[in-house]
Amino acid sequence: MLVKVFGSAVFGIEATTITVEVNIDKGIGYHLVGLPDKAVSESSFRISAALNNNNYKLPGKKIIINMAPADIRKEGAAYDLTLAIGILTASNQIQSTNINDYIIMGELSLDGSLQPIRGVLPMAIKAREEGFKHFILPKENAKEAAIVSDLEVLGVDNIMEVINHFNNDKKIEPTIVDTRAEFYKNIDFPEFDFSDVKGQESIKRCMEIAAAGGHNIILIGPPGSGKTMLAKRLPSILPPMTLHEALETTKIHSVVGKTKNEGLMYQRPFRSPHHTISNVALVGGGQYPKPGEISLSHNGVLFLDELPEFKREVLEVMRQPLEDRDVTISRAKFTVTYPCSFMLVASMNPSPSGFFNDPNSPMTSTPQEMQRYLSKISGPLLDRIDIHIEVTPVPFEKLSEERKGESSVEIRKRVTASREIQSKRFKDFENIHYNAQMNVKQIRKFCILSEESKLLLKTAMEKLNLSARAYDRILKVSRTIADLANSEAIAPDHIAEAIQYRSLDRDGWLG
Repeated sequence: MLVKVFGSAVFGIEATTITVEVNIDKGIGYHLVGLPDKAVSESSFRISAALNNNNYKLPGKKIIINMAPADIRKEGAAYDLTLAIGILTASNQIQSTNINDYIIMGELSLDGSLQPIRGVLPMAIKAREEGFKHFILPKENAKEAAIVSDLEVLGVDNIMEVINHFNNDKKIEPTIVDTRAEFYKNIDFPEFDFSDVKGQESIKRCMEIAAAGGHNIILIGPPGSGKTMLAKRLPSILPPMTLHEALETTKIHSVVGKTKNEGLMYQRPFRSPHHTISNVALVGGGQYPKPGEISLSHNGVLFLDELPEFKREVLEVMRQPLEDRDVTISRAKFTVTYPCSFMLVASMNPSPSGFFNDPNSPMTSTPQEMQRYLSKISGPLLDRIDIHIEVTPVPFEKLSEERKGESSVEIRKRVTASREIQSKRFKDFENIHYNAQMNVKQIRKFCILSEESKLLLKTAMEKLNLSARAYDRILKVSRTIADLANSEAIAPDHIAEAIQYRSLDRDGWLG
């Protein structure tokens, strides 16, 4: 008897429906075709043990299973349940007339219980698009799949629940999630708050500007000055994710199995990889491509602590994704594209010892050592970082103050108001939502300076020997400062403040 059941495979962050054809005929043998990997090929042992332990059995006949389309590689143990139900249906141990309405996925343990799988959200979205009515999967993944409306999600703990469901002995209760209600109920603030930071008022202001315009930022300062503490609190002042952003972010994390049965992600991601990371782990890839850290930071923050300690080639592969906000990974047989629209926050010491030009520290570095240290970061990468700010240690008087600083909630209100102004400004431009994304054409249109502002910028560039690359960055940042002040025009004081945030472009920064 020939039976068709349906599963799903994920490539990039999109799913493809897999048709599993099971044919049982006279003879003996178990043949699995359709480009399965080792984990899929081993499924016969797991299926056999799971069925035996639940008083069912593999038929002692010739079983041929084809997983179509046959030219797509099938990976992982998530097809165990699909194959098992196909075999039971083809051998008449399951009686079902509507099995073609189901997508079935799950990894089997030897006792018949189900283990969670990856990529459930893209699978559920594809199932709905292709008109499937039901999705059977492990209970631990049910909440994530139930985000998708108009698809009945049936979470199960054991293969017996699926068998009983199809034999009409006991129907599985569907998992229901009101996505919008859950999303707006769970929008909350991260555990880190700017009110914990003592002093550093100028740096907090700088972080507020970076958050308001989506600008990449680098913090330069000695150890213990609070760079990491400030960076960890940046997500707490970013505007809440929209439902569309939350779905997009959850899809990426679902593919790598990082959703942890929480359903929709409500917080903007904050990723902080160690400096020993490889370029494949950072941007994504591998023999069978998976998203990297830059994609896991999509709609959130990527924090690179001690930037010069990262391998130079690792930092260089970020240049194109920072500009294009997506990364394309090509292989001989296929190409996948992952979105990676993130805010880059980097920190670094000003010298190998960390205490360059600090009169209170006995550890010193020569200007030559410092220049060699800074040269580990290429000019083109710095070109993509809008704000450079020096962080100085906090004096004891500030550290011992009882008074708390301004909370993240208050700062976030100003940032959100500024982002709303930018959303209106760029409503006619596709893929441009905030100031950091402006290209030269938009800068010329939206960053018009008065004669006084032009004169100030000209004087600053000549006196401070600012490079040409600093010019557009200063205009973008000054546009954000004006938006925070709810000003249509860019005033001279906005330009003056933006000029402060280009430390590494100053010719004489070493002196």
